[in-house]
Amino acid sequence: MQRRDFHRLIAGLALTPVLTGKTLAAEWDGILSAAKGQTVYWHAWGGDPKINAFIAWVGEQAQARYGVTLEHVKLASTADAVARVQSEQAAGLTTGGAVDLVWINGENFAAMKAAGLLFGPFAEALPNWPLVDVAGKPAVVTDFTLPTDGFESPWAMAQMVFEYDSLQMKEPPQTLDLLAEWAIANPGRFTYPQPPDYLGVTFLKQVLYGMVPDPALLQQPVDDATYPATVALLWAFLDRIHPALWRSGRAFPANEPALGQLLADGEIFLSFAFNPGRASAEIAAGNLPDTIRTFTLEGGTIANASFVAIPFNASHRAGAQVIANLLLDPEVQARAQDPAVLGFQTVLDVQALPEQAKSRFDALDLGVATLPPADLGPALLEPHASWATRLAADWTARYGAAQ
Repeated sequence: MQRRDFHRLIAGLALTPVLTGKTLAAEWDGILSAAKGQTVYWHAWGGDPKINAFIAWVGEQAQARYGVTLEHVKLASTADAVARVQSEQAAGLTTGGAVDLVWINGENFAAMKAAGLLFGPFAEALPNWPLVDVAGKPAVVTDFTLPTDGFESPWAMAQMVFEYDSLQMKEPPQTLDLLAEWAIANPGRFTYPQPPDYLGVTFLKQVLYGMVPDPALLQQPVDDATYPATVALLWAFLDRIHPALWRSGRAFPANEPALGQLLADGEIFLSFAFNPGRASAEIAAGNLPDTIRTFTLEGGTIANASFVAIPFNASHRAGAQVIANLLLDPEVQARAQDPAVLGFQTVLDVQALPEQAKSRFDALDLGVATLPPADLGPALLEPHASWATRLAADWTARYGAAQ
């Protein structure tokens, strides 16, 4: 967003009950001035070359527009960044921390927020915040049932979709019962990432959603007294399909890229991802056959938002806020939604954007495999973060650390 657009925007919007548009603009000018020349160390998962390339492009924009250098610290797990900040806090390092910005959500955000390891609130004071679709996409302010309270800023929406080869499967199974029947009838053609990988745990949560009589209980922390009965049907479902999975359920792909590679290699015919545009993006890149299509389950699939947060002791707090705001820029959001780039869903209210910004999204070709937003079905809220931790631990205890 250009500065003149920002001033027009805040003139018509009450961003916070405390700051006037003039005050906020003055504060933002001060942040921009402080950020110039800073190097922001963004700790983010580095397992996908497309995401790495996108972050590099964001860095080019940050340097060109604001004189901010962005360094992508590639992580295998967000927990590594959390542990770094925790160790700095334990050592009494209240300034000069190594992590300026972290890609985060779920249990990692819950842990950092509870321990007072986050700077903020800052998100709702960002100049581009009024463009965020808070009403239509409540996950942008609720992270795994936990209110964000401005301590993290969204930058991408995700919803679980299943990917299938339409040459091999004419009618994709849109219920869990049909999925189990198909997997058993087609041995070796389906699998899921090994928990505690986040996508593997997401599959467990998706199955659990279909098994519990009252899904509302998943919005509450795990209750030790009722947990065994609640998850009994989940384990029964997995026990039923495991012998028919890829490698007979004795080994599992490590993560989403490994699962996607099995689909690309034709080893499996049915897969899933947490990005409705992933399949089209991979087709556009020549990594998947153009016969791949996507579907969601009847009743909906789990959805959430990806966020960035700033640790309490970040060395370059101003630069980190500039990057968080840049990630909400319509040009950046439209590029992220382009299937040829990432295929991520935007966090913005596209219909409310100024015409020039809206036209960037209207011009996107979502690709042959991407469902229109109206066909994605209900977006199920992520369960409370305690479910992910408990399910991952119990899956490992029950099925072992195969590979």
